[in-house]
Amino acid sequence: MKSNLPNQPIFQPMLPSLMHHKPRVIVGLSGGVDSAVAALLLIQSGLYQVEALFMKNWEEEENELGYCPAEEDLKVAKQVAKQLNIPLHTANFSPEYWQQVFQHFLAEYQTGRTPNPDVLCNKEIKFSVFLDYAQKLGADFIATGHYAQIIYDSNPAHTQLLQAVDSSKDQTYFLHQVKSEQLAKSLFPIGHLLKKEVRKIAESAGLSNYERKDSTGICFIGERKFSHFLSEFLVAQPGPIETPEGKYLGQHNGLMYYTLGQRNGLQLGGQKNHPELPWYVVAKLLSSHKLIVAQGQDHPWHFSSQIHLDAVHWITPNGLSQAQEHQKLTAKIRYRQSPQACQILTQHTTAFSEPQRAATPGQYLVFYNHLGICLGGGKITDTDSLGGLKP
Repeated sequence: MKSNLPNQPIFQPMLPSLMHHKPRVIVGLSGGVDSAVAALLLIQSGLYQVEALFMKNWEEEENELGYCPAEEDLKVAKQVAKQLNIPLHTANFSPEYWQQVFQHFLAEYQTGRTPNPDVLCNKEIKFSVFLDYAQKLGADFIATGHYAQIIYDSNPAHTQLLQAVDSSKDQTYFLHQVKSEQLAKSLFPIGHLLKKEVRKIAESAGLSNYERKDSTGICFIGERKFSHFLSEFLVAQPGPIETPEGKYLGQHNGLMYYTLGQRNGLQLGGQKNHPELPWYVVAKLLSSHKLIVAQGQDHPWHFSSQIHLDAVHWITPNGLSQAQEHQKLTAKIRYRQSPQACQILTQHTTAFSEPQRAATPGQYLVFYNHLGICLGGGKITDTDSLGGLKP
């Protein structure tokens, strides 16, 4: 569904006045249809010298599902680059990904949080390591297949991040930690398109991957049997499953396998003296390794009105003041959520007009103004809920 956002340049930034050559762009070609169409549109515009780069960010052989995702992705990326007649560079950023993204991912699980590696992957790899590498290759810009738009400015520090036209695919939530200066060197060629339009463009151009399904799972690691994968790196500590009143219901396999609001995988059906209603995770007690569950989506332990943050990042230098002064400030606490009315109480505390369900430490709260401009956000550390993550 299209949103009511201001019309913006599709992928034409304000080029420096001294740039007398056709700008060189390196597209992050992943093997997916989005990045392929991003490259195609740049070529068709005639404005750029277009090349591509495939990033390998995870060292592996076959995964437990029986195939090597990176190997398959590279094969498809090569096919697309050949069809588009553009050079394809390859780079291995696995050490950077391990140090800057995956170690943090593991550390968050060890503290009971539920991390979001896509946010860190964008911040540390795609718009930092990749951007630096592309510039060493002589690129003026990088481009990706993200569903987002950029409002360029002659001052790079004033570059703004705007929601995509396709609200169901908008990825500004995952991009809110990217710096304005990095956005100024970036292009999002498909941000003005709906997903179905992207696939139609790919099909019309004869791209071999036009029907390839979207990637899922952990950023750059792919689809996994999650509990098995996590157990390769962390030692699980089983413990009791209890109700908020302290009634014992069973055993869990380790708090790291559960997140607030989770329903599936609890295996608590048919509990004596309880109605036939689904159970949900409402709290994780670290010191006692207890998993607290309650029945129904409306249990009060699900909800919080005030959310506390750290690692707060504002895309532009005046992002905080804009957010504090804005009368129609909204925020969302998960990717698929619609932005909700809120108010900033302090730099690290946000209050929502309506209580929010299952605000999860380790995930991010991301701010927007009434025009759909993403102002920035921070990582959720705690809430005023009776449930949540507790020492």
